[in-house]
Amino acid sequence: MNLDQVELESLYRVSEVNAPKGAPQIKGQLEDIGFLPGEQVTLLRRGLLGKGPYMVRVGASTFALRQSEARMIEVELVHA
Repeated sequence: MNLDQVELESLYRVSEVNAPKGAPQIKGQLEDIGFLPGEQVTLLRRGLLGKGPYMVRVGASTFALRQSEARMIEVELVHA
């Protein structure tokens, strides 16, 4: 599943970042700020009407992402 589809406050792990073929630099930008495979991520808040921007915590940092960016981040649920 992608980051824009997850439950609030649940813990997930980044599986992969999938950038569009016409914009490979976006993958590098997301990885530069911490969205790397294996990194833990939590969706803290959704914007108006459940859409972006999304407030997410990755590692020890908090970021706001557009819905289109959140869709590029593939995650899996971390089981407690």
